[in-house]
Amino acid sequence: QVQLVESGGGSVQAGGSLRLSCAASSYTYNGNCMAWFRQAPGKEREGVGTIDRFGRTTYADSAEGRFSISQDNARNTLYLQMSSLKPEDTAMYYCAADFRTPCLPLESRYNFWGQGTQVTVSS
Repeated sequence: QVQLVESGGGSVQAGGSLRLSCAASSYTYNGNCMAWFRQAPGKEREGVGTIDRFGRTTYADSAEGRFSISQDNARNTLYLQMSSLKPEDTAMYYCAADFRTPCLPLESRYNFWGQGTQVTVSS
């Protein structure tokens, strides 16, 4: 069964940290690419970062240096560690997976999506 389930969202003050998790079914976790996206109210969904099956990561400029993507292969789980959070990081965060390479932070490149987890950063 194809399944991605995010968790870990919540409300935090600016400067704080959160760690999001994405539990994946074996089928989706064994794909070549996984990614985090986010969508703020009234805005398009944007890529936050990607990770390939070798653990290589890429990040959007807005996430570079503050966010970190990692994975726990034993638990089929993807993580997004976010620190130094800003109000503009407020969004619904989604994890996504696909088998196609290269791993690009483009919505159209991913066929499998979670339901999202809300992150709210207050000033």
